[in-house]
Amino acid sequence: MLLSNSSSFTEVSEFLLNCFVRSPIWQHWLSLPLSLLFFLAMGANATLLITIQQEASRHKPVYYLLSLLSLLDIMLCLTVIPKVLLIFWFDLRPVSFSACFLQMYIMNCFPAMESCSFLIMAYDRYVAICYPLRNPYIITDQFVVKAAIFIVARNSLFTGPIPILSAWLHYCQYNVIENCICANLSVSKLSCDNITLNRLYQFIVGWTMLGSDLIFIFLSYMFILHAVLQLKAKSAAIKALSTCGSHFILILFFSTILLVFILAHVAKKKVSPDVPMLLNILHHVIPAALNPIVYGVRTQEIKQGILKLIRKGV
Repeated sequence: MLLSNSSSFTEVSEFLLNCFVRSPIWQHWLSLPLSLLFFLAMGANATLLITIQQEASRHKPVYYLLSLLSLLDIMLCLTVIPKVLLIFWFDLRPVSFSACFLQMYIMNCFPAMESCSFLIMAYDRYVAICYPLRNPYIITDQFVVKAAIFIVARNSLFTGPIPILSAWLHYCQYNVIENCICANLSVSKLSCDNITLNRLYQFIVGWTMLGSDLIFIFLSYMFILHAVLQLKAKSAAIKALSTCGSHFILILFFSTILLVFILAHVAKKKVSPDVPMLLNILHHVIPAALNPIVYGVRTQEIKQGILKLIRKGV
């Protein structure tokens, strides 16, 4: 819908999401696996949260961080996937101006919070293996509270300007977003204004936050590996590496899909425009679906808690 105003141009009041219009058959093929992944993500994360909440033995700092990660995954999935499925099933493409920019904020803020959560979890593993005797005095409940405040404050502060800068632009001609979601650049390029600042800010903030997180995570694991190699007992070394296995797999899921998405954008002239769109959607649901499963399978305490929860339900 377009509304006229006193500035002699037409202002957009809502957007239309053009989802896989070049490959409409993708909607039919993707709707079933995407809905299954969505329900798997919701169910697995909810089960993990209930298990941690009900079992007093799991009220430890590392599990609080895992709970935070599950909450972020749930919120991110609920923000993105239901709207995509509504487009697939019922062709409900309109999205309001405010809803679009709210979705944009969450899609930029929450993945950054996840990346920061992985960094805190890497630090937790580093302290547990490199300084095992001091671990209970360093990784405390107070530490987790401070870490959670840091995660929320840092990422809310630095990603907040992204939707604000886009919302301040004048959308006076087209309102069709060539995407399934309200991605910043997909929306802002519809504007009549210069969007150089939007592009530059997102590029700098994205690479600064995610890049620094990945660098510190890599350094943490280098120190962990060095400490493990110094252990004389082979069984102790294997046990130490096993405690990091689940966390490392989660980081691998997150960073691999993100890297493939970035590479697809870089090579967008050589691939179909629908490919980055697909990868962007999958980036919001695949890690969310697999994260709790990996921890449930690889962490004995959580596995036992989930089995106990299932027995109660039966």
